[in-house]
Amino acid sequence: MLRVILFLGTNLAIMLVLGVVVSLFGIDRWAYSHTGMNLQGMLVLCAVFGMGGAFISLAMSKWLAKMSVGAKVIDQPRSPDEQWLFATVRHHAEAAGIGMPEIAIYDAPDMNAFATGMSRNHALVAVSTGLLRSMNRDEVSAVLGHEVTHVANGDMVTLALIQGVLNTFVMFLARIIGGVIDGAISGNRDGESRGGGIAYFLSVMLLQTVLGVLASIVVAWFSRWREFRADAGGAKLGGRNGMISALQTLSGNRGEAELPKAFQAFGISGQSSVSRLFMSHPPIEERIAALRNAA
Repeated sequence: MLRVILFLGTNLAIMLVLGVVVSLFGIDRWAYSHTGMNLQGMLVLCAVFGMGGAFISLAMSKWLAKMSVGAKVIDQPRSPDEQWLFATVRHHAEAAGIGMPEIAIYDAPDMNAFATGMSRNHALVAVSTGLLRSMNRDEVSAVLGHEVTHVANGDMVTLALIQGVLNTFVMFLARIIGGVIDGAISGNRDGESRGGGIAYFLSVMLLQTVLGVLASIVVAWFSRWREFRADAGGAKLGGRNGMISALQTLSGNRGEAELPKAFQAFGISGQSSVSRLFMSHPPIEERIAALRNAA
């Protein structure tokens, strides 16, 4: 429940801040003029919310991740296991050419790990206690290499960019098509909406839902593609056999999923989906086959 409140509260705060920005600069009045809908103004308005929301969320991702899963950052390793974890991440980061990420452990029964952060040199790598208990060090090292590769490849930033562009065009197209529908229903001669009809708002809400589902297919495709690259990186940094073994161990993951939905795409293990089109991670057997074929 706390995670839901945190997620909703954060997104509401972001939307309120962006709403103030568009109001102060008059972007909303530019988009909705008394003569109808200004396409240039509408595109800018949608870009502010679409791109702005995605990158503000990315900037807050480390803080949100720590709060959501209760991750404890290792500032000074206190046990032999923490010292090994710290040294392994440092070794992988140096090999990948990135700055030392923050390292955190969070208490969860499922085997998972994730990376997030605004840039390659200011990232966070977190692992669950379930993963540390269930895997040997070779497997954990490969998983850490997988997550460090995500950081080195700039996957978080690229995903935020893709999500922002898609959000922008989903909002824009929904409003343009909604305006045409509202204009036709209201009987305007030019067929344009003034942006205030009930048909406009209902159409926009429905269209954003439908277009948003289609956009999520594109995001999921990119997420699956980057998992193959991260697996290859994990094999390079932590050993191919260790990466394959880690994936085989993950295939028996039966713990209750503890990773919040907002960060599932960044995890080593993804959630199943009704359709492959919406899967954030490829099936584990395909990931293992890709590693073996690459060898």
